[in-house]
Amino acid sequence: MTGDINGKPQSAPRFVSARDVAELAGVSRSAVSRAFTPGASVAPDTREKIMTAAARLGYQVNDLARGLLANRSRIVGLVATKPEVGFRAHLTAALAAVLIRRGSVPVLINAGETAEETEAAQRTLFGHRAEAVIVLSGSPPSSFIELARSNGLPLVAIGREAPEIDRVQTDNAGAARRIAAAFVAAGHRRLAFAGSQSGTPAIVERERAFVDEAARLGIAAAVARGPDTDYAGGLLAAERLFAEEERPTAVFAVNDLVAFALIDHLKSRLGLGVPADVAVVGFDDLPEAAWLGYRLTTFRQDPLEMAERAVALLEDRAADPLAAPVSLRIAARLMIRDTFRPLDDGAPLP
Repeated sequence: MTGDINGKPQSAPRFVSARDVAELAGVSRSAVSRAFTPGASVAPDTREKIMTAAARLGYQVNDLARGLLANRSRIVGLVATKPEVGFRAHLTAALAAVLIRRGSVPVLINAGETAEETEAAQRTLFGHRAEAVIVLSGSPPSSFIELARSNGLPLVAIGREAPEIDRVQTDNAGAARRIAAAFVAAGHRRLAFAGSQSGTPAIVERERAFVDEAARLGIAAAVARGPDTDYAGGLLAAERLFAEEERPTAVFAVNDLVAFALIDHLKSRLGLGVPADVAVVGFDDLPEAAWLGYRLTTFRQDPLEMAERAVALLEDRAADPLAAPVSLRIAARLMIRDTFRPLDDGAPLP
């Protein structure tokens, strides 16, 4: 017992139970259970009394208890490193929405950056008997993938190369090659890539494809990497790129956060115009990319499309566990704003 603000005894708070509903409706506990079980047989008038009582009491079915009885948790683990940063935050939100819509319980697992954090994350995920796992972009350790596979869980990776499992990826290389060619077609001869030392598969793929395409077109692209793919890392990459006497005139940033930092460095610290002095293109199309202070030309990754594709792969895998791994690669659309306009102004790039 607890006391209220007047000192009167008060019962400890608790959830409304099926027994409460049964008592109010004047039926058995098993009748309530059948009424909330799809396909179960309940007389229409009995069902109506139960539903009326449930609505009056605010009763909700205990899905956790049902899952334990059926040996199904309905939990889908979303594993990510730094899930709060940039595109991953929007992808996590989209995945949660899609999973909730299908009746799953999304659980965000921050893989952490130390061995202790990773071990704790693994205990949480697998100790709660997740039914499936989605590994997001970034760099969660491969041990999550290995544990999920050894436990027979449907598993999908987003934004990382994992040939042995189902995966959804953006066509990073295609986008990087397209923008390098577009820069050159627009007359730029001093190209650069603002990247990151974090070395995730998507980052490596974008950098390599951009540099290789520039070289194929006869240009040696400069590369500078900050410690991470965030705003602070973007500022360091920008400082390194523009510390040289021969400054770039066109820069492809590994993501929008780095592009924002680059633009701020150019305008606020160096007094340069974008795109008058330096053209800038990002990657992700975060909501801030359309803000008046940036109006960033960038490649769009659609978080909802990626989430829907990933969840569909989970469902296919659950239906056919022995099928060959599926790899989906989604094209990134160039969103043309003010920081760079290709000569064809929106037509498909080469």
